[in-house]
Amino acid sequence: MPTQILMPALSPTMEKGNLARWLKKEGDTVKSGDVIAEIETDKATMEYEAVDEGTIAKILVAEGTQDVPVNAPIAVLAGEGEDVKAAAASAASKPQEKKAEAKQPAPSFETRPAAAPQNEAKKSAQQAEAKKSPHPEEPAATSAKAGVSKGEGGRIFASPLARRLAKEAGVDIGAVQGSGPHGRVIARDVDAAKSGKGLRAPAAAPAGAPAAAPPPAMSDQQVLALYEEGSYERIPHDSMRRTIAQRLTAAAQSMPVFYLTVDCDIGKLSAAREEINTLAPKKDGQPAYKLSVNDFVIKALALALQRVPDANVSWTESAMLRHKHSDIGVAVALPFGLITPIVRQAESKSLSAISNEMRELSKRARDKKLKPHEYQGGTTSVSNLGMYGIKDFTAVINPPQSTILAVGVGEERAVVRAGKIEVATLMSATLACDHRCLDGALGAQLLTAFKTLIENPVMMVV
Repeated sequence: MPTQILMPALSPTMEKGNLARWLKKEGDTVKSGDVIAEIETDKATMEYEAVDEGTIAKILVAEGTQDVPVNAPIAVLAGEGEDVKAAAASAASKPQEKKAEAKQPAPSFETRPAAAPQNEAKKSAQQAEAKKSPHPEEPAATSAKAGVSKGEGGRIFASPLARRLAKEAGVDIGAVQGSGPHGRVIARDVDAAKSGKGLRAPAAAPAGAPAAAPPPAMSDQQVLALYEEGSYERIPHDSMRRTIAQRLTAAAQSMPVFYLTVDCDIGKLSAAREEINTLAPKKDGQPAYKLSVNDFVIKALALALQRVPDANVSWTESAMLRHKHSDIGVAVALPFGLITPIVRQAESKSLSAISNEMRELSKRARDKKLKPHEYQGGTTSVSNLGMYGIKDFTAVINPPQSTILAVGVGEERAVVRAGKIEVATLMSATLACDHRCLDGALGAQLLTAFKTLIENPVMMVV
């Protein structure tokens, strides 16, 4: 019996994947362990190895197809002794309506999906329910015909030009009757309102009506209505950007966070870094390593977590996970997103080893060649925007981690020492803490330990 090759789950959070490229074609024989395709997840492009042996009878999903659900059939494999043509014909004879349903595109911003068909029993039940309702809702078409320009939550849909003209003329844009698409207020409506035409009276709230709920998030159509057509370029979200949005939104909604900031004197660090890089041995005419400030930051944070082990934790609903090692995720910027490759057991690695490992991880991250275990997990993260000249900022914690360190630029600042103003090279670092895991005092202990190490880099090599 032919075997279906399914879209694999290449990470615990993967729900869909893109079939980037087929490395085998129909009629090719494969053995267990042969790489047959490249699958693109939200973070990386990975090779898909065959599990069974046989001949690829039919490719069901063409290369380049996006958002293929996990466990969806992507090809059919004919086993040893099976008729390849018969297996291919069997795969091609699936009901056409299912195929059409699977390929039906999602509705665009400009197209409203058609209502799903209903059976008579369901229609009757809905009609009976509508009769019971004391105030049945007015059909959407009625408000559209009336030219109502207010959306959910009382938002007013008007073009930027119309808003500017209304402001200059002292016209209340909320009282103007819109004649544009979906009741949008446009420039000619404001001109008419100047002469007292095209105005509508605001609807009075019924007596005793409850206070309005907070407005919901704006829909795609509502956002588009705020901008002139042709004034923007629509860039669809890729899987990476959607995953980042989902995870960080969930973190912001469920995680209570507080922030702590210190200024670190990196004068000794800068001098040590320059001396180490100058004395680095040569390999094939190139330095064997080249340390960056961020390498020192990674090492210092890893050692600080070992000094304050109660801060090296992750939250679960049933228990706190206290980690034995410091696995440091480091934010790497990619087009339309970022990824945090992890330096495992950074507390036990030398600065030169961390530097070389980060260089290799960063390169493969930009090429989308990281494996899931190289960017999933971790006990904390570092986000460094110093190279962009940012003085200080706050970063969003990446669950299930409980902290993240945001590092700014090292710059010369005036400081007071022993009553005298001196110049020092300072770097601001802000620690974000999940308050479920760390209290203020514990977060302060961790940040103080980091500051002590980063200001005295010689302590990182003992």
